[in-house]
Amino acid sequence: MLVIAILSNLNKMICQLNHHGIFLRKPSLAHTLTFAPLRIGYFRCCIPAHCLKLESSVTGSRVSRVVRTEAQDVLFDYLHCTRSLDLTDAEHMSKNSPHFLQKLLSEVENEQDVTQSLSKFLRYNPINEFEPFFESLGLNPSEVSTLLPRNLIFLSDDCTMIENYRVLYDYGIARSRIGRMYKEVQSIFRCDFGVLGSKVRAYEELGLSRSTVVKLVSCCPRLLVGGVNSEFVMVLDRLRGLGFENDWIGAYLSGKSSYNWQRMHDTIDFLEKVGYSEEQMSFLFKTYPELLFESSGKKVYVLVGRLLKLGLKMKEVLSLFLQNPKILSKKCAKNLWQAVGFLFEIGMDVEDIASMVFSHVQLLCSYSLKSPETVLKSLNVGREDLCQFLKEDPSALLSLASKSKTNSMEHATFHNASKHFEKTTFLLRLGYVENSDEMLKALKLFRGRGDQLQERFDCLVQAGLDCNVVSNMIKQAPSVLNQTKYVIEKKIDCLRNCLGYPLQSVVAFPSYLCYDMERIDLRFSMYEWLRDKGAAKSNLSLSTILACSDARFVKYFVDVHPEGPAQWERLRKSLP
Repeated sequence: MLVIAILSNLNKMICQLNHHGIFLRKPSLAHTLTFAPLRIGYFRCCIPAHCLKLESSVTGSRVSRVVRTEAQDVLFDYLHCTRSLDLTDAEHMSKNSPHFLQKLLSEVENEQDVTQSLSKFLRYNPINEFEPFFESLGLNPSEVSTLLPRNLIFLSDDCTMIENYRVLYDYGIARSRIGRMYKEVQSIFRCDFGVLGSKVRAYEELGLSRSTVVKLVSCCPRLLVGGVNSEFVMVLDRLRGLGFENDWIGAYLSGKSSYNWQRMHDTIDFLEKVGYSEEQMSFLFKTYPELLFESSGKKVYVLVGRLLKLGLKMKEVLSLFLQNPKILSKKCAKNLWQAVGFLFEIGMDVEDIASMVFSHVQLLCSYSLKSPETVLKSLNVGREDLCQFLKEDPSALLSLASKSKTNSMEHATFHNASKHFEKTTFLLRLGYVENSDEMLKALKLFRGRGDQLQERFDCLVQAGLDCNVVSNMIKQAPSVLNQTKYVIEKKIDCLRNCLGYPLQSVVAFPSYLCYDMERIDLRFSMYEWLRDKGAAKSNLSLSTILACSDARFVKYFVDVHPEGPAQWERLRKSLP
């Protein structure tokens, strides 16, 4: 009786505390008999994931792939089935928010039954949906915590932000770029209905292709603040005047850089005042596009400033630019200042260095040099002797200090020039920098001769895709070009005429072209059957249907209909 009275009093106390989110875990018989303490747990409603403690057995060590997959499935079911988020959004959030998922797993005390434990936790603890949403857009946890809206936990509570997110995603901007855009310029996500879409389309009306606009606004989201950016329009007009096509600019935009359009315009003006003709500027930008697109032309001004500081007069600087335009390139400028540093270290006077730069700039720009210590040691001479020798014969610098004989990347990589020339030429057309690490990796990834790769590339362009778009696709999924022209044409024909998808679908998911026809036929046949039965949404993305695992496809595209498993088996057996 005493035990019953104690339990009764404790239950009353627990009931009074229920308003604070505390619940009683029913004690086992063994606990009752031994008077073990009652276990009290807490419903931690809507607590940000970064505040949860990592205290469970699941997160005490590295999370296994099985546990992580189960947790992703639970989160997907919660977001899609419970919170009614769009299937593709829910799937992307569950698969691309690892930090949030890790914190959720800290609530699981039984690693053997993650699905049940986590499902139960989510049933009573609604999460802040903005956390996995922002993380799935490529933002790290520290960035997410500063962007969380106050007093909101459900995405449906911020219809304006979600609507503008959909405008950008539907236009073709990658989710990872949308996250960067939100971090940089949140105001564009507060646009009224239809406004953001009209702003994006306004740049198409300037004559730019959709793919170029996608790169442009994702790299420079501030262009979407207010009306069409006048500074950008001025740069575009100047480039047109130099003979460049509208979409030339799109090939050189990078999400890792920021762009100052006014400075770009000023750079073009500066070169014009220096004395460059339109033909010379056109050749210069085609040969060295980094002059404009790396630091928005700032390097031109830096180079001018350094030459003036070295002691050259403005007229001499302008003359150098006109006679040796390649000194404006990144590589040549680097070699030039390395040579100047070399001359300083061996004790040459500033006036003599300036004179050597003016008279032998092409020599100084051509090669990378060894360190002065290495050269002095190999020649067994003093600094003064070497300095005097170079004053008398500046051309000797190349033979004495150049790295070209011992560290030539061209010699190491392209020793068989006849075999690699066409392949290298093709990669240069794609936008790879000659002799760069990216170029070396690409040479290993792409299989086939240069003319074969070009034929496959042209096949995609002839199908109706923009040249710049195809270049970006190939960089995302290099194995696309490892297939024959016949196979690529067959998959494009299947996409258009059998599956009913527009060609632009492969822009967002170029890996479609890498899947075998058996997987494509089987999965889309099942999806079409399911859609005809009214059990699936129409126009699901290619990635949603093809990229998921077999088990996930069966769960969400086969088992969702009572007749699904039987139909799935019939389709599998019908394949040759």
